[in-house]
Amino acid sequence: MASGLITPVILSGGAGTRLWPMSRRDYPKQFLPLASDQTMLQDTTLRVGVPERFAPVLVVCNEEHRFMVAEQLRRQEQQPQAILLEPVGRNTAPALTAAALWLLDRDPNALMLVLPSDHVVQNVAAFREAADTAAAAARTGRLVTFGIAPRTPETGFGYIAAGNPVADLEGVRDVAGFVEKPDLATARKYVASDNHYWNSGMFVFRADALVAEIDRLTPDTGAACRVALARGTEDLDFFRLDADAFTAAPVASIDYAVMEKTEHAAVVPVDMGWSDVGSWRALWEIGTRDNAGNVVVGDVVQVGARDCYLRSDGTLVAAIGLEDFVVVASADAVLVAPKDEVQQVRDIVDALGKSGRSEAVTFPEVYRPWGWYKTLNAGPGFHVKRISVHAGGRVNLRRHRNAAQHWMVIEGTAEVTLEGATQQLEPGESISIPAGAAHALATAENQGLTLIEVQAGPNAGKDEFERLETP
Repeated sequence: MASGLITPVILSGGAGTRLWPMSRRDYPKQFLPLASDQTMLQDTTLRVGVPERFAPVLVVCNEEHRFMVAEQLRRQEQQPQAILLEPVGRNTAPALTAAALWLLDRDPNALMLVLPSDHVVQNVAAFREAADTAAAAARTGRLVTFGIAPRTPETGFGYIAAGNPVADLEGVRDVAGFVEKPDLATARKYVASDNHYWNSGMFVFRADALVAEIDRLTPDTGAACRVALARGTEDLDFFRLDADAFTAAPVASIDYAVMEKTEHAAVVPVDMGWSDVGSWRALWEIGTRDNAGNVVVGDVVQVGARDCYLRSDGTLVAAIGLEDFVVVASADAVLVAPKDEVQQVRDIVDALGKSGRSEAVTFPEVYRPWGWYKTLNAGPGFHVKRISVHAGGRVNLRRHRNAAQHWMVIEGTAEVTLEGATQQLEPGESISIPAGAAHALATAENQGLTLIEVQAGPNAGKDEFERLETP
């Protein structure tokens, strides 16, 4: 890593409930193209895609999301410094401590730009200018946060009270204090003032400065993360933190553990079109509206709708005479709600979870090291998938004891191994794999592969297979 560059540390956590049905626990919003043609994670990496200013990204993510992160970076042809895997969620203080220690092992002067992966920034130039300003302050030992100029009296955000300007650092102010989510009257006062800002959750600090404050203010966090790194292991494109050691770290946000207590906090106020996209209403607010105030995304036909957010992920949505409504159709569920009541989507997700519905947790698309698959249809005794294998990918040798399979190639050339014999299949060709037969799948030459799989049998679709070779 070139000395002097800022290292973007991207936090890719989140449970994925507020933007259901598009976002799920196993498929949270950062992996979805909600605000542009790119996913929110990809938009975040693009904002720091300036090689002369930023080093390659370091991503910290949930272990269960590792293949989605790797695939989305691969699609952008990005090579991250590393993808650190959290075995359990411990909030942002342990995650950033592990990232800082990992960087310090490689660069004692590492400078971190901390970015949530699921935020929208509409003015990228303003963001980059603010990052440069914050980096200048961080190099002096300051722990810097970004304060967002408030547009409305939001009661769902924390606020930063800005103090005096920092000498010799234009655009940087001391932090006078952090304020928890205020009531409406207090929020209105903050918006009217010139010294209160939304707390964005974005930071810049030297890795050694952060670790020093962690060791001073929450030494158990530093100790646990050092052991988690020392006992961690490389796994394909990932670095897996040791589970027992990392679990010993106290659960705490970086705000609570450090920023609210340190004497070195500073804030860079910035207006950059920021949103944390915390609800469907937030997406309506930042979206491009038609003359009737509607934001329309995907295959939607509407007549007489006003001030609505209407979105489809494939299924045709037809809306008549709606006003101030949200309608969102995903591959397997539809949400209809008044725009002012979309926060109650959490109650829907809770109800689905209590009844054991998979729609609360999973999504039809599932990512693997070799690519991904998407469920197209399923029922008792059958399961239909679209399978995409990226160039050079291989589904290792395995057998399904209770389900037969039939593969038809749609795009690319498949190299299929069945009971020790290998053959190539071109588009339009197919092969049947009996239950219990050993089989493997790979791409031929340097190209991707798409096929349709039909499983039939009592356990079709349950991924109950026996691995016959190590990945």
